[in-house]
Amino acid sequence: MTSLNVRSSRSSDRVYERVKSMAITFHVRPGERINEVELARQLNVSRTPLREALNRLVTEGFLVTRLNKGFFVRRLDAKEVFSLYEFRCVIEAATISFACERASDEELREIEEFVIASKDAKDDLLATNLLRLDEEFHERLARAAHNNELLHTLRGINARIHFVRWIDMQSGRRRHTQNEHLKIVQALKKRDTARAVRLVREHISLRLDQIGDVIRAGFAEIYTGNSLATHREEKIQSGSV
Repeated sequence: MTSLNVRSSRSSDRVYERVKSMAITFHVRPGERINEVELARQLNVSRTPLREALNRLVTEGFLVTRLNKGFFVRRLDAKEVFSLYEFRCVIEAATISFACERASDEELREIEEFVIASKDAKDDLLATNLLRLDEEFHERLARAAHNNELLHTLRGINARIHFVRWIDMQSGRRRHTQNEHLKIVQALKKRDTARAVRLVREHISLRLDQIGDVIRAGFAEIYTGNSLATHREEKIQSGSV
């Protein structure tokens, strides 16, 4: 690959990550059309890498297209979010089963240490640090399963429900969440597959009956400032993301 192609590829990746971040945080409101001309100007890029990024995000479920009308941000739909949580439950149950079989004692010890350390980690007012720690815990479990497809799928699901989970994290669930994580990893260390799977299913399913309330809170946040989108944009502009 020539240096020009490498630079072009990196530029496309940067545009993709930036637009994906905007979609994840609902920087553009649900159901709204994306103004490609304005967005290209805002990101200081040409229409070609932007269009590539937008098409990629359609494939991944973050955006939708309408014939002759362009690209739109996906709606914040309770049924869709519920389906994603159900799918996540299935994926994580499989992840736990494989981790029980394949993870080394050292890997599980490191995950346990991560959970214990995260209980003392400082949180910020927006609960973004808590969400980061929560996502990292589940990704560590997926890596311990030694199946890259499971890890890739989990990351995709987590990205699509990132905003909803962030809203949920603001309800003061920190201690409860961390205690559940610790029980899961302790069951893994004992190679108790049945208990570990049951615990992770309960951990995820606990939120299913509250999705409607979380969605309503999400809409309220989006239409009254959306501090997550503002926070993410500030971090990007400062170079910390």
